[in-house]
Amino acid sequence: MRATSRPVRVRRARLLYAVMAVVLAASLGFGAVWTNTLGARDRLDRLMARVSAIIDPAPDRPTLPTVVVTPRPTASPTPDPTPNVHPVDTTPVPTPARVPVDVNLVSQPDAVFTTQTTNKDCAVSGTQMVLTILGLGEPGEAFQKELHDRIGEWEAWDDSHNGGWGPAAIAQALAAYGAPGYEVRAYVAREDALRDAAIALSRMHKPVVLLPWWGAHTWVMTGYRADADPVLFPDATVTGTYILDPWFPRVSSIWGPSDPPGTFQDQAEMQRNFIGWSRPEGAYPDRDGKYVIVVPTTPLTDNPPAIDL
Repeated sequence: MRATSRPVRVRRARLLYAVMAVVLAASLGFGAVWTNTLGARDRLDRLMARVSAIIDPAPDRPTLPTVVVTPRPTASPTPDPTPNVHPVDTTPVPTPARVPVDVNLVSQPDAVFTTQTTNKDCAVSGTQMVLTILGLGEPGEAFQKELHDRIGEWEAWDDSHNGGWGPAAIAQALAAYGAPGYEVRAYVAREDALRDAAIALSRMHKPVVLLPWWGAHTWVMTGYRADADPVLFPDATVTGTYILDPWFPRVSSIWGPSDPPGTFQDQAEMQRNFIGWSRPEGAYPDRDGKYVIVVPTTPLTDNPPAIDL
């Protein structure tokens, strides 16, 4: 166990990062880095991520596993789990209608939204918003800072080679504040990830956390649209999601302007933003190339939301 406290480590690491950034930028050319000519700034970011993981590695300790979900078999159009015939008296049971659905847990997204206070705190903000929706947290910078300062309890190498917040830390923080049962899952196909996210959201009545931008960002999914109810129809297609984006109201040089709280992200936007995990600091065997989400596995029973949603 390292005796050095996290604040001291952070200050020391920042100084080293600054020195390395200057050295690397000089080697690549300051002008090229500034304008991202031929991807110079992107290469610098990846180099810095690897350097930071070497200089100040995350604690090597147990954390929540990433559950790799096998590809879903070709779905049957038969509704599930409702059978067509009652198992006891054989009385025919009407087949539920296959109609589009529009589900959203939050009718007033501005009431639960808090932007990330720094460019690095998207996971903290996402965790905060989930807790706020569940009536276990509150909006504002004070609560976000409280969450931010507790990362030393949850950070682990397997979760984030850079240290700090990864999807397992999000799940552990949620549990620490009264929302246990969130699970980190990785899917080969985006469609399977979104379908399971929709099913979990509907069954548990809790939001889902998505890891877009190659796993570098955090979105809170509060609802979805689908061409049929995915709880009843295993071949239902999710056509988009309602999202709280911690990056708002910032503008990304890669992804463009962020969207206001509660914006519906259609399939084209999900394909553009929700991309398979690929992190510059090293390999994550259970996540690389997959679509990572943090999903609730226990229903909302106690602690009703304190905010009028």
